[in-house]
Formats: sequence, structure tokens, C-alpha cells
Amino acid sequence: MKSGRPKWPLFFLLFLFLVRTVAASAATLQGTVLDPAGAEVPGASVRLLGTNDSEIAHTRTGERGQFRFEGLTSGNYTIKVSLAGFGETTATARSGENIHLVLPLAPVRERVVVTATRTAAATSQLGASTSVITRKQIVDEDTPLVSDLLQSLPGITVVRNGAPGGVTSVFVRGGDSDYNKVLLDGIPLNLAGGAFDFSTLTTNNLERVEVVRSAESALFGSDAMTSVIQLFTRRGSTENKRPHFSFSGEGGKNSTWDGRGSVTGGDGPFDYALEGGKFSTDNQEPNDFFHVTTLSANLGLKVGHATTLRAITMGGFGLAGTPGQTAFGPPITDASYRQRTGYGAFSIHNQTTSSWDQQLTYTFSKSRQVSLDLGQNPPFTPSFDGRTAAYPYYDYAANYLDDEWRDHVSYQSNWQGSPFGGKFGQHVDTFAFDWDGEHGFLVDRFAQDPATRARRNNFGYTFQDQTLWGRLSLGNGVRIDDNGSFGTVVVPRSSLAYQLRRGGNFFGATTLKFNFGLGVKEPSFLESYADTPYFVGNPNLAPERARTLDYGVEQWFWQGRTRLELDGFDNLFRDQIAFETTNFQTFSGTYFNIGRASAKGAEVTLEVAPAKGLRAIGSYTYLDSKIIESGNPYSPALEAGRWLLRRPRHSGSLQIVWSWRRMTVTSTTVFVGRRQDSDFVGLEPPLIWNNGYTDSDLSWSYRSFGHMTYYGLVGNLFNQKYMEVLGYPALEQTYRAGIRLEF
Repeated sequence: MKSGRPKWPLFFLLFLFLVRTVAASAATLQGTVLDPAGAEVPGASVRLLGTNDSEIAHTRTGERGQFRFEGLTSGNYTIKVSLAGFGETTATARSGENIHLVLPLAPVRERVVVTATRTAAATSQLGASTSVITRKQIVDEDTPLVSDLLQSLPGITVVRNGAPGGVTSVFVRGGDSDYNKVLLDGIPLNLAGGAFDFSTLTTNNLERVEVVRSAESALFGSDAMTSVIQLFTRRGSTENKRPHFSFSGEGGKNSTWDGRGSVTGGDGPFDYALEGGKFSTDNQEPNDFFHVTTLSANLGLKVGHATTLRAITMGGFGLAGTPGQTAFGPPITDASYRQRTGYGAFSIHNQTTSSWDQQLTYTFSKSRQVSLDLGQNPPFTPSFDGRTAAYPYYDYAANYLDDEWRDHVSYQSNWQGSPFGGKFGQHVDTFAFDWDGEHGFLVDRFAQDPATRARRNNFGYTFQDQTLWGRLSLGNGVRIDDNGSFGTVVVPRSSLAYQLRRGGNFFGATTLKFNFGLGVKEPSFLESYADTPYFVGNPNLAPERARTLDYGVEQWFWQGRTRLELDGFDNLFRDQIAFETTNFQTFSGTYFNIGRASAKGAEVTLEVAPAKGLRAIGSYTYLDSKIIESGNPYSPALEAGRWLLRRPRHSGSLQIVWSWRRMTVTSTTVFVGRRQDSDFVGLEPPLIWNNGYTDSDLSWSYRSFGHMTYYGLVGNLFNQKYMEVLGYPALEQTYRAGIRLEF
């Protein structure tokens, strides 16, 4: 007997019909949670309550502040939304509605960052330690340089060779100065190998600065060994078609002056923000001048409902005299440092579906640095505080050029949803591909040595899953990095935040945090490719590596008026690259992976807003660092067992902001304890310790009637005399004042 055709397709079609019919009869309730400025709030707790206030369902807002409840019967529901750092809001809605809810800000505010995950996330739901410097803080502190903003953050030590314009390095949690990935709206700014000089990086046109203090190579590849520092430029607003203009000018001691002009706005789908400025000062030593000019633009165009095009450019021109270690001898009068930078990005962002978005970005960055010394100063023997060098110092002529540029292409895809009916929480899954084409030309144009020409291609593939599951926030990711120098490495990252209690009354929300990550850093062009009689590159260098572990607790108090965060960290650095002499007759050598170090410690941050218009934030960092295997054992300050160079054991800061009517006063004090250092000029006995110091700044502003604001600043308020780097006296007390016109 011939068998009949299978009947399962009919049953399958009937099943789909029944599912669709049931789904059609079940209602949904969805909406978006915003802050008072209209920004979307991710990660907020959304509770759906019935008529007797019993909880029917619970969810969290997605990356764009959206939430959705499905399978509801028709009727009215109560929605309660809360998030640490915000107030609570309650609304009544009917099934089938799409509503917008606004969360009021708490006195101490929560922050939303993108650097910690490459997508928007609330800091209270991140296992990694993060800090945010807002636009208001940038304006209140009235500092032209980003490095001055960073020095008050926990875990960060900023070291500058003397006055503004001197080479400026940033050390995070004991890591070297080239262990920080520096980004501008996603544009990588580091030179190949991670080096970055903050001396000419200004605050012009910045909206905010985000800092993540942990190894983040799983997200950003090479250089993200102990931190990622990302700057975001301002964007124009389309709410008012009329452009907003701002012009400011200020002047003060040491022939210091600063002038800026900007225009922001939008019209329909187009938004724009443009700014230009110049800062100039003579500082306090001969040949210690500093001039920097910055131009920037951020342009956006919305195409249809789902696609946004954005172009970002920034250019900087810096020139500084370099008088050298004037505490040890006379200033060098014929040396200077010139830096020209150019950055650009073009991106296309598409909201492909309600749960899937994509972005394609191309960026270009270029840095041209020239260190010039004509060699005309007579020789001298360095001396300081009863110590004298064993040999004289000679002013050799040099004209060193470091010209490097980078092409960068990035594609990122984000999907968010609640698979399996949300039984395992809400997920944001990210895939990213990055390509870096690095190029370099390095040469001393006064010497006869051949130039170092270098080119390197790097590829990175990132996979990440973020899970919001009840009170638990998980982030797990891995990156496969294919580097043109050291080949393929795999770096993972894992982050956890658990809300132990949601808060109420005096004790607010309590969140436990944990973060683990591995970091890698490629060699510099000089370390890999140099070909001179004294420096020979090693193309077989392995990457420098970091293992970072941090853990802590965040506690809110007093109805959102106080936030206390305690963080511990344990970092290990290995395969550190150092120069080693291989021929003691010619003193030539090459580079090897021979260094190893550790850094562990704790950070405490307390933020208080006791009354309207009054806010204080204090931080303290304890750092126990140790050189395990020295890359330069012949220097007394770099022997095994010593502290890491220029990284203090104790440091901290206190900032108080008081706003009353039209007046705002900001006081910022930074404390840096005793630290290991070196004179590097051969003083006898050698100088290997640098005393601690306290530096206080006081800034103020007064909004006059109309469009005028008067403002000013006193730097080094108590005229402390100290050296951030041995031999380079820091700037003594300064003052400046100015006027800002906005309309």
C-alpha cells in the first residue's frame, strides 16, 4: 500500500497560525527612559505593577533606554523606574502604549559611558573602575590642558617636565606612561608602541572625558594595558535653529593669554560644532615659552530615520622651548620642541532594526614631532643641593624628527534582545573588526645615521556579550589580535557587577564589582626597526603584557547625596622592553623583553552633595609598586626591588564646587607623596628620591546680566616650590582672568 505524504507541514503551519493568533491577542507595553536633558538612560530598573501593586514583570532598559513588556492583558498598569544616581519615577500606562519616562537626577549623579564596553552603559553596572569628567567640570576648572583635568582622578599620576608645554606623561595604577590607550571620538591617538605626549592636548571643544582603569585590550587591542582615556568632542543641538556663539579671552602672569571662539547648532537633520583657540605663555624660565593652537569640528547629518553620518576633525600646532633641567644648571637657550597633529574620522551609523545597529568608521591620525637643539650652549657640570656630577654636560646638536601616521578602519555590530523569553536576562552582543595601518619615519637630520622607515598592519576581532540578569550585570569578551610585529595573541576580559541591595532610606544601593583583563602592547618603531650604529631594532620582540585584577564596592547614602567607592587592584607587568648594551666598545645595543614589575593597591572615592549648589569629591590612592626584574639594573633608581619610577605610594585630591546664584567657585587640591626618581645626570651621591608636594588651584566665574561671564584662576595658590620630575621646577603661583561672551 502506498503511504500518504507527510502531514507535519500542515501541523507546522497550524502551529504558526495559533502562535500568531495568541500573540495578536496579547498586548505589549513599551517605552523609553530619558534623563532631564533628553539623553537615553541604559540599565535602569523597570518594574511593572498590577492594580494591587504586586510585581508582574521586571526588566532593565537597553542601550538606547528602551524597555518592552509582552504578553499582557488589556488594562492599566503602574511602571516604576529607578537607577542609582537618579531619583525614582512612577507612571500609569495602558497596555498597548509607547511611553516616555524621565528620571530625575540625584544630587550625586550617575554617569553613562561607552568606553568600558564600546556601547552605552551606566557606571554602576560595570565591574571596571571608571571616571567621567563632564563639560561642566571642564568649564568650572578653567584649564586649557587635559592633563590638568586628569590629575585629580583616582589611580592617576600626571608627570610634567616643568611648566606647561613640557613633556607630559600619565601613569595609571602603576603602569608605564605608554600603557594608556588614548582615543578622540574613537580615533586612536597613540604613536606606534603606545607613547603619547599630553603636553599639547587641550580642552577645546570637549564635551566630556571618560577613563577606564583596567586592561582593556580585549576591546581596543594594543596599548590598552592599564587604562583607556577617551575624549569626546561637543555636538551641536538641532532643538534651536539659531546658532550659539561663544567667544572668550583671558590673560595673566608670565605673558599668559588664551583666546577661544566657537559656534554650535543645527538645522533639521544637520548639526555642527566648531571651535578654535590658542593658548600662549612664557612660563618662568628663559626659553620656556609654550604656544598651542587647536582647531576642531564635529558635523552630523541624519539620513532618513535610521542612518547618521558624522565627520570629526581636529588639528593642533604646538611649539615649546626646552630649557632642560634648570634646577641642576643653566637653561639651554637654543632647544625647542614642535608638535603638529591632525586627526579625522568619518562614520556611518545605521539602526538596521529595533534590536540591531551597525557602525562603519574610518579614521586618520598624524603626529609630526621635531626636537631641535643647535648645540650652542657651553658645557657645564650639573650640581644640586651639595651634589655634583662626576662629568660635565655638553650641549650636542640634534634635529630629531618623529613623523608617524595611522589609518584605522573599524566595523562594529551590536545586537540586543532577551532570548528564551528573557529567562536568562537581557543581552547586548557586540562584534567588532579593527584594522590599523601604521607608518613611521624617524631620523636625526643633523647626524649621518640612516633613517628608520617602518610600516605595520594590525588586525583585531572582538567578541563581547553583556548580560543584565536581575541584579547581576555581566560582561565577557575576547579579542584576537593579529599584529604585524609579534603575530597573533588572544586577550580575554571579564567584568561583573552585582547590586547587593537596591537601597532606600539613608542607605542607598550597594553594588559589588569585579573585573579581570589581559593587556598587550606592541613595540615602538624604534624598538623594532631602528638601524643606527648605537640603536639596533629587534624585529623578534614579543609584546609587553599585563594582567589586571580589580574588585570593589560602591555604596550610595543619604537619598543620593553621597557616593562612596572602594576599589582594590592587583596588576602584573611582564616582558617589558628595555635597551641593553651588547658592545661595550662602541656602546651599541638592542632591545629585549627583560623587564617585570607589579603594582597593587587601593582607591577610595567619596562624592558628597550636602546642599543645593555645593559639591565635594575626594579621592585617595595607595600604590605598592615593585620592580621585579629590572630593564636597567645599572641605574640606582631602577634596581630590582625599587618602586616604579615616578609613581608615588600615596596620592589624592579634593575638589569643592560651590555655586550660588550667578557665582561658581571651584577649589582643586592635588597631593602627591614621596616617590622614586632619578637625576639622570650622574650626581654624586645619586639623587633617587623626589619629595612629595601639594598643589592647589582656585577658579571662579560670575555670570553677569546679559551674555557676559567673568572668570579667573589662581594656580599653585600657596606658591609651593616642588619638582614633578627631578631637575624641572614646577610653575610657581600664577593668575589669569578673562571674559566670555555667549549669544
